[in-house]
Amino acid sequence: MHCADGSYYTGSHRGAEIETRVHQHQVAEGGEYTRRRLPVCLVWCQHFINITDAIAAERQIKGWSRKKKQALIAEDWDGSQLLSKRRGGGVNK
Repeated sequence: MHCADGSYYTGSHRGAEIETRVHQHQVAEGGEYTRRRLPVCLVWCQHFINITDAIAAERQIKGWSRKKKQALIAEDWDGSQLLSKRRGGGVNK
C-alpha cells in the first residue's frame, strides 16, 4: 500500500476479499503503521494459495529497497532484476 507520507506498507491478508482489508486500513482499523499514515492506496497485490507462501513473500518484499518496490508496482521486471544485483556483481536474494 502507498501511504500518505509516501512510504510503502507491505502486509498479508487471509481471505478472498482484499477490498475489505483495504477498507479496514482506510478507516484506521488496519495496522498501527497505516493508521498514522492515512489515506492509503493499494498499489500491488498477489494471490497465494498457502498463507505460508504469502508470509514468505511479505518478508522478502519488506527487505527490498524503495526503488525495487516501485519496480514491482510498475511491473518493471527488467528494472527489478537490475536492482537485485549487488554492487560487486552478485545477485541479492
